[in-house]
Amino acid sequence: MKRLQRLMTGLAMILCLQMQAQTSQDAKMNAFITTLMKKMTLEEKLGQLNLPGAGDITTGQASNSDIAKKIKEGKVGGLFNIKSVAKIRDVQKVAVENSRLKIPLIFGMDVIHGYQTVFPIPLGLSCTWDMPLIEKSARIAATEASADGICWTFSPMVDIARDPRWGRIAEGSGEDAYLGSQIAKAMVKGYQGDDLKKNNTIMACVKHYALYGAAEAGRDYNTTDMSHVRMYNEYFPPYKAAVDAGVGSVMASFNEVDGVPATANKWLMTDVLRNQWKFKGFVVTDYTGINEMIDHGIGDLQTVTARALNAGIDMDMVGEGMLTTLAKSLKEGKVTMQQIDMACRRVLEAKYKLGLFEDPYRYCDENRAATEIFTDANRKAAREIAAQSFVLLKNDNKILPLKKGGTIALIGPLADAKENMPGTWSVAADFSKSISLLSGLKEVAGNDAKILYAKGSNLDADSIFEVNAGMFGKALGRDSRPAAEILKEALAVANQADVIVAALGESAEMTGESSSRTNIEIPAIQKELLQALLKTGKPVVLVLFTGRPLALKWEQENVPSILNVWFGGSEAGSAIADVLFGDVNPSGKLSTTFPQNVGQVPIFYNHKNTGRPLQEGKWFSKFRSNYLDVSNDPVYPFGFGLSYTNFTYSDIKLSSASLKGAQTLKASVTVTNSGSRDGKEVVQLYIRDLVGSITRPVKELKGFQKIELKAGESRTVTFNITPEDLKFYNYDLKYDWESGDFTIMIGGNSRDVKSADIKWVK
Repeated sequence: MKRLQRLMTGLAMILCLQMQAQTSQDAKMNAFITTLMKKMTLEEKLGQLNLPGAGDITTGQASNSDIAKKIKEGKVGGLFNIKSVAKIRDVQKVAVENSRLKIPLIFGMDVIHGYQTVFPIPLGLSCTWDMPLIEKSARIAATEASADGICWTFSPMVDIARDPRWGRIAEGSGEDAYLGSQIAKAMVKGYQGDDLKKNNTIMACVKHYALYGAAEAGRDYNTTDMSHVRMYNEYFPPYKAAVDAGVGSVMASFNEVDGVPATANKWLMTDVLRNQWKFKGFVVTDYTGINEMIDHGIGDLQTVTARALNAGIDMDMVGEGMLTTLAKSLKEGKVTMQQIDMACRRVLEAKYKLGLFEDPYRYCDENRAATEIFTDANRKAAREIAAQSFVLLKNDNKILPLKKGGTIALIGPLADAKENMPGTWSVAADFSKSISLLSGLKEVAGNDAKILYAKGSNLDADSIFEVNAGMFGKALGRDSRPAAEILKEALAVANQADVIVAALGESAEMTGESSSRTNIEIPAIQKELLQALLKTGKPVVLVLFTGRPLALKWEQENVPSILNVWFGGSEAGSAIADVLFGDVNPSGKLSTTFPQNVGQVPIFYNHKNTGRPLQEGKWFSKFRSNYLDVSNDPVYPFGFGLSYTNFTYSDIKLSSASLKGAQTLKASVTVTNSGSRDGKEVVQLYIRDLVGSITRPVKELKGFQKIELKAGESRTVTFNITPEDLKFYNYDLKYDWESGDFTIMIGGNSRDVKSADIKWVK
């Protein structure tokens, strides 16, 4: 007992010293910035709120660029979309040597899922359900980006998305608030580390605040409208988790909330973000977010800019409304000097925390740029992480893993498309160094198997569609021959093989920003190719490339083996081959629900019951909540993913069936690897609140553990559940839990679970 008391006393002293040190650091920062701001003119303060794009700045010519004049005049707070130590040093030199007050610039970039070493798209990363791996990917991205001069990233994107028509679902972590919150924390920690002044950390920017992923009709930039109860319970948690993790900045979203564009929404930016969540960093708009409010219909540029500042926006990306209109609004009494000062202070604080006032060239180490980017170690990590993100959706007759022998026909428009492997938002990638599936198969198989290749079809029959889906250097190289001739060639190759690997699906830019789709099936011309390959009678493995949940009802019913590989990053081809040949046992689990067709959208696991729910196990019942043409069920539920081995679950063992107050419930299952291969399994905990003061979801994810078991091994997995896990926002937006009956569910996905009931009272 005394030893424990000494330990607790020691921990308390350490915490106290840390708090004192932080208070001292904050006081020093505040004094520095206050002194600096007393020297600043109004124009220079407004300049700190201005974030233009870098444009075409050539190394050695920064001082003569169009932007240089504004930097010299103190009219620029930072730049984005500029990279390389040489360019950034040149521009920073203009700011700190040629402007009046020598205030350094902050340099940002969309480092979304890696820098030059590219990891799986965020939706793919989320399917690892592995927080240390996800944090590691962000840590490597921060190391590489900071080595190339960048100190700020517009990531993580934590928007909850339940509509796969929305292209930007690829950039987030799926449909669930709990999983999304864990990933948000891991990403922030990976980027920012434990000290922002270290030159291998960068400031994160959580986006898009808020509710961007719930755009109506899945159409990008569209209106969002929902109750506050849904906001707080289902969409806000990942943003708050990032704030709680200490994220340095927040980006406002394009959509409106309660009829007011987020960029002008004071309730969102001040009442919730700052007053409720105690966010201390700065808020930046999205690209021309202020200007776009004109088309929303709430005023001219001066009006919407004043509204943005009044709402709590601190920095204007590209639009320059703050730079050009706020002085007039100040004179007319539409904004206050106090508001301008506060916005300016927050931007300066970010620069101070990054150590830019101490050393403006902190991120301009040419030795780091030469030795820490796209290293062998980083590529190895990218390959390993990518392999963990793939989801095995079907594997009849154990076609997978493939044998390293015989003849394999690799067919499809994505088979030899290395430029597409990094996926959307891979702005710093060198596509020439990416690994295609064809290259990966040849590398991993070596001389043990013969790999034959044919394209089989174009991405889409519509050449205009294919152009739009191949932007940013990711064109697939359209084959101008007649479709029948391309198919005939592929069938000739297929007939020589023992097994067919069909590399089909979406191209990288079929998802991402401004890439919404109303048809979420595999393009028809590719499906025709797949049908023809199946008719050969050969075993067929569908390697599915996608940035969204696709409608795969026909594929699930007809294709014997399906491996969803998302877009795996710069090492994708090698990682896919590792899994196809069984060097890595797939362990990915879906973070989104896959619908039968687009008519089921939006579809998500943690829905609520209606007053007329369909009876479990039934397809259709008149006067119940269902469809005439398909069941309510998805093709693949949230949390689903197969393995090359099998896992069995025991019944749940509870420490008690009746609890009171702050007691802890221990819920355990024994998981057994009942197959013949070692493997990993994500054990998932769900809870249902059976009776509430407001309606509650049919189940909610409340915990998960990723475990590794050798063939034949068993392990008991225990979840410690407290009243904190039962809390929700009620009708009055009070965050609390309620006494009552609960169902505890544990399993390998949201559908296939073991259940046990408990009663818990306050």
